[in-house]
Amino acid sequence: MLKAAIVILLLATVASLFSGLFFLVKDEGQGTRLVNALTLRVILTGLTVALLVWGFYSGQLVSHAPW
Repeated sequence: MLKAAIVILLLATVASLFSGLFFLVKDEGQGTRLVNALTLRVILTGLTVALLVWGFYSGQLVSHAPW
């Protein structure tokens, strides 16, 4: 469940990234939609990082790195 939430948040972050690019090209930097897309992207990234930290802290996510 936690992994699915992380993947969904990452996909939403990428969608927000491309919508911001679209608004940058279409509005030529004059509208507020670009700022809204950036704000949403920062919020989604913060939520993703918070879920990752909580997952490692609670033991639901583990690292299998050899180092």
